[in-house]
Amino acid sequence: MKPPRIIENSPFARIARIVLQSRSVAMVLGNSIHLSGATREQFLQDPYWVAHEMCHIRQFREHGPAKFLWKYLVESARVGYFNNKFEAEARLAGRLDAHLYAGNRPLPDPEQMHKGARG
Repeated sequence: MKPPRIIENSPFARIARIVLQSRSVAMVLGNSIHLSGATREQFLQDPYWVAHEMCHIRQFREHGPAKFLWKYLVESARVGYFNNKFEAEARLAGRLDAHLYAGNRPLPDPEQMHKGARG
């Protein structure tokens, strides 16, 4: 399994950033993490954020690209972005799996992690 590609200044992530009214956004499409408002280095320095996006990559793999996108959009329309079950699962993974992406560094204070659409 190939490691994900990280795409900076993604037009897709830029649209999400505008819609979510967030300073920075990472979004997953297939095996690519698209960034807007954050550099690759900033993203990789936040193991909570990396773990969150890696959960979305797993979700894409489990459901398949078209099926996952459809389910994600329907869920977001039904309950909103923050209450979307795929986002809730990724937020939990961000907290539980951050140590896997910390690169032998101590985990930063969770208060310093990326706040997504709420920050």
